[in-house]
Amino acid sequence: MADKRDYYEVLGVPKDADDAAIKKAYRQLAKKYHPDMNPGDKEAEIKFKEASEAYAVLSDAEKRRQYDQFGHAAFEGGAGGAGAGGFDFDFGDMGDIFGDLFGGMFGGGSRRNSNGPRRGADVRVNVRITFDESVRGTTKKIDVTLKDECSSCHGTGAKPGTSPETCSKCGGRGQVTFTQQSFLGMVRSQQPCPDCHGTGKIIKEKCPDCYGTGYISSKKTIEVNIPAGIDNGQCVRIQGKGEPGVNGGPRGDLLVAVIISASTEFERDGYNIFSNVVISYPTAVLGGEIKVKTVDGEVLYEVKPGTASGTRVRLKGKGMPSVRNAAQRGDHYITLIVDIPTKLNQEQKDALMAYEKALTGNERHSKKKGFFGK
Repeated sequence: MADKRDYYEVLGVPKDADDAAIKKAYRQLAKKYHPDMNPGDKEAEIKFKEASEAYAVLSDAEKRRQYDQFGHAAFEGGAGGAGAGGFDFDFGDMGDIFGDLFGGMFGGGSRRNSNGPRRGADVRVNVRITFDESVRGTTKKIDVTLKDECSSCHGTGAKPGTSPETCSKCGGRGQVTFTQQSFLGMVRSQQPCPDCHGTGKIIKEKCPDCYGTGYISSKKTIEVNIPAGIDNGQCVRIQGKGEPGVNGGPRGDLLVAVIISASTEFERDGYNIFSNVVISYPTAVLGGEIKVKTVDGEVLYEVKPGTASGTRVRLKGKGMPSVRNAAQRGDHYITLIVDIPTKLNQEQKDALMAYEKALTGNERHSKKKGFFGK
């Protein structure tokens, strides 16, 4: 054992390092030296095995206590020392690390109890609303198929008058432990029990109403309050209306995704609204008051004299309300489009010609055919 490096030195941590520091150090070394990351590199494989051996000891409170007291000698002889047949690792938490780093290549030896209470899955549905409803908020009724506990077996999945039995293979734990040889030596890992599929129970006689699932599906109508200001694709979460939990776990949630029909008058970007407003040529030149349609109805806006077509102006606070605070609102931006007439009567043409003469003060224009005289 004299040629083995100190485990703390291997991981690069002080002797008073806590569990989090030890795990972090091992993660970094595992990423760096894992054989899958370094194919054919024997030195990297040796360093990975050395780091894994160090972590297997220092991450276990009892083994770490023995190592701190006796050093490598604590694991000689009958303890399955690494010098003879390789370390006899019980991966436990290491399975979580390998699963995080390398996709569970060691069988996902997680300590999580698959037979414990687990939260039910979320259920996602869509609901369509109008643009106006997205501005003011609305209430919608939606139909959704949900699972409820079977009234015949009360969720056990067993035929009435019978009960599920404890799985003899896993002893009701829902997991089985197996040992396999790897380049690290003998490795113990856990996986869901193949007989009970991780439930810890065996149902010999299934309930005829739910076919052993413990649940009955039925269609329900649920009322959904959609807040003002919601945007396309956002979800309303209704807690406890999803799939039922497992082994006493809570139900999941119902996620209602909102689809908003497009408006013919307005466009939205975040909490701001955009629209075009057509104004007459005289109004663009002389200025004047116009009516502008917003989501709150019509408002008056004073056009400045000499406004060019394409000018954008802001109506502060006339946009979408905030989902979190309806008192806070975005702005409404309008683009002023000047209407250039294409069909004029003779009187209108003469008026424009007179305007042109007054603007230039040049009589020669009367001898030539202008645009409206052609």
